[in-house]
Amino acid sequence: MTGVSLSSAGLDARRRRILFRCWHRGLREMDLVFGQFAERELATLTDAELDQLELIMSEEDNDLLRWVMGTWPVPERLRVPMFERLCDYRPADQGPVSPSGK
Repeated sequence: MTGVSLSSAGLDARRRRILFRCWHRGLREMDLVFGQFAERELATLTDAELDQLELIMSEEDNDLLRWVMGTWPVPERLRVPMFERLCDYRPADQGPVSPSGK
């Protein structure tokens, strides 16, 4: 998958904005990580989970890439359930893989 397939028509304004931002990160690698995650999960996230996702999305892409790939330790401020969930997410055909290699 390389682009948006989820229609934003049924999403509230906040989720539409987040979906757009997930697919327009700046680094293609992050577009794919965030965009595919949003495609699958966005509609069911709670407000608290959306808050955590927006906190994560406020970070620089180059830093996020290193944290998601596990090449840099994740800062304490991002050690929230949503970050782990995002790192563990893989498209259905790839299976879950976490930065720690578990």
